Amino acid sequence: MNGSKKTSIGINELDFVTLTCFTALVITGWLMIYTVHYNPVDQFAFFNLSSTPGKQLFFIVLCAIILFFIQITDWTLWRTFALPIYLASLLLLAGTLVFGKEINGNNAWYQFGGFSLQPAELVKFTTCLAMAGYLSSTGVTLRITKTRLYTFGLFLLPVIIIVLQKDAGSALVFFSFVLVLYREGLPSTWYALGFGTAFMVILGLLFQAPNVVAWLMMVANFQLIRNYRNTRPWWIVFAALVPLIIWWPELAGWAVQTLSGKPLPIPEAEQGTFDLTALLVMAPPLALLIAAFIPSYFRKNNLIQRRIQLLLLLLALAGGLVFLSGTLYKAMAPHQQQRIRIWLHPAEAAADARGSAYNLLHSKMAIGSGGFMGKGMFEGNMTKLKYVPEQSTDYIFCTIGEEHGFVGVLGVIGLFAVLLYRITQLAERQRSNFSRVYAYSVAGVIFAHFVVNIGMTMGLFPTIGIPLPFISYGGSSLIGFTFMIGVLLKLDSHRNQA
Repeated sequence: MNGSKKTSIGINELDFVTLTCFTALVITGWLMIYTVHYNPVDQFAFFNLSSTPGKQLFFIVLCAIILFFIQITDWTLWRTFALPIYLASLLLLAGTLVFGKEINGNNAWYQFGGFSLQPAELVKFTTCLAMAGYLSSTGVTLRITKTRLYTFGLFLLPVIIIVLQKDAGSALVFFSFVLVLYREGLPSTWYALGFGTAFMVILGLLFQAPNVVAWLMMVANFQLIRNYRNTRPWWIVFAALVPLIIWWPELAGWAVQTLSGKPLPIPEAEQGTFDLTALLVMAPPLALLIAAFIPSYFRKNNLIQRRIQLLLLLLALAGGLVFLSGTLYKAMAPHQQQRIRIWLHPAEAAADARGSAYNLLHSKMAIGSGGFMGKGMFEGNMTKLKYVPEQSTDYIFCTIGEEHGFVGVLGVIGLFAVLLYRITQLAERQRSNFSRVYAYSVAGVIFAHFVVNIGMTMGLFPTIGIPLPFISYGGSSLIGFTFMIGVLLKLDSHRNQA
């Protein structure tokens, strides 16, 4: 162990690749913000703190000062005070519920004169510290259930507070911490359950819930029939009933309408209802499921019985999630429902071009209009005419695409790819568990922001309103990410002293 007590470092000891990517992204972001708000009459408006480019330039200078002070402080400070810093940031976050100002429908900001502070951006950094501090503690291992619960609690506690602020976008980013848990040994079955849950919820929103559950029961029937010794008769029955199961909702509707003169009101997924109509739709696959279950389960084979129990448990959970998705959909705010609907049903976007789909359609048009080389700096028509709202924050990627085209987009994506790859390299070369977990936490947060923001502008993800790291306008976001990168550089420069 190196016993050196040196706390300050020279510029040559910082990781040059990470620092260069960080600097290049910040400069690119400011140039894009400047071009969005460019005024030929006042070309030097960025010296005015009341202008958006001026405020962002102020925050960039402030972040440079923060970066410098991080490098001259004792590197062990972040490990020693990780938990107190995290708890203090949670108090600051919770304070917005009482003292915060509502902006864009979210009660997540403190207002100081002409400047605003969003604590959620700082809590992302402090949660990285808290995760690293806890997971690097002596005797802590993710093989223990109590450790898993504590670890999930560290990033779910901010999520609860942020959801109360009505800021769903920022809350979702905290689930990126499951990436570092995978590196630290969380079993892959947890991720299978997580992705499976998301898939079932999406199926429940895309299709009518009774139909989805009927299809799931058919899959379960297939597995049950495979366990039966004399399979030929069951395959014949299974093959004969598949067409009936697929067309059963339409046949049931036709039968009820013919007998009663009234159409069968099959419940929509978003209504989240379960009534006799749903039972009628699911009756045939349920009957086949019971018929296949009885001979398979009572063969007195313990291994097969355990497999069948697990299969039925998964079927029950999946079916419950499909119906629960409708309830969750109803609990969302109207604008959130519209965003989800447009994401899952892109064909509806054209019919709602002046409504909820306005941002997405004009975002795609702006990116596509840039072509290969772009229209040039200050030449973006859609940028100049403000066709895309929030161009300097959530949708700043559109400005890059319009003015710098495919080349500019590829350059920005390349910078993020190099930065993320380099951070994982830094993580793996750390001798300290704290530094490794912290580095992977930072990589997870940046990756989540990067993928969701760019995917949002291109319609790959629903609009949830999170900034593009280092590039979008916003002092809170830039300060939070500067702390992440600054502390990472500091820890890496002392990796041999751990």
